[in-house]
Amino acid sequence: MQTNNPIVTIRGLSKTYSGKKVVDNIDLDMDEGDFTGLLGPNGAGKTTTIKMLTGLIKPGEGSIGYYGKDFLGSSKESKKFIGVVPQQSNLDRDLTAYENLYFHSILFGVPSKERRDRIEESLTFAGLSDYRDKQVKTFSGGMKRRLVIVRALLHDPKILFLDEPTVGLDPQIRRSIWELIVKVNQTRKTAILLTTHYIEEAEKLCNKVMIINAGKIIAKGKPDKLKKEVGAFVLETFMETTIDEQFFDTREEALASIQECKYPCKVREVTLEDIFIKITGKRINV
Repeated sequence: MQTNNPIVTIRGLSKTYSGKKVVDNIDLDMDEGDFTGLLGPNGAGKTTTIKMLTGLIKPGEGSIGYYGKDFLGSSKESKKFIGVVPQQSNLDRDLTAYENLYFHSILFGVPSKERRDRIEESLTFAGLSDYRDKQVKTFSGGMKRRLVIVRALLHDPKILFLDEPTVGLDPQIRRSIWELIVKVNQTRKTAILLTTHYIEEAEKLCNKVMIINAGKIIAKGKPDKLKKEVGAFVLETFMETTIDEQFFDTREEALASIQECKYPCKVREVTLEDIFIKITGKRINV
């Protein structure tokens, strides 16, 4: 479906539980090929946001539109445009990789004459062709995540929601998942909204980032632009009970300040976490 409307339009999206706003007034537009990261610590409101955007829970306030149509009023039609990779794997462990994809193809109305070809293409895309007839319970964590991702793409969605897709995976497997996600975005032009609390993940994958804390978006923009707002380099001083941070535009300026350090210190490049710390006073992985 091609229109002049963004794939998804979010305005004033909010959700309250027990009198506490867990998502507070989020705005967002996403077009074909966009890759947006929702970055923040555990409990910041990331998963609640995804659940509202995919119809698992209703928004408390605000609106969600897919191609200009209100999601609540056209959820059945809109869900055709949506692919979802949940935080926890929900594959059937006793079915094979092929059987898991086949079952999904039925649920999402993939035409019967197209199912076999789409499933074989998906298995090839994920590098799982040799495991098509193996039960999922024999798969490694990385293989399961790759299968969940291509399963979400089987009905050719326009936007893919990835909720902490690499949580609990070791660094090597995480990077293999990154490669698959980038391939999805670049070769299929699928828009992606990724939630993560991994700084490196957001910096590596996303062309736009929204940093969320306590339900509020506290910063948003392109990663490089956000980082330049505080400086290019940071001097960390490891004091007895705290870490002091000073920001500089050049490495030379930061190195010159080392002369004044009375405690162990080091110079490094600024990360997105530094934005978070500067605004909230705490680190993101808490």
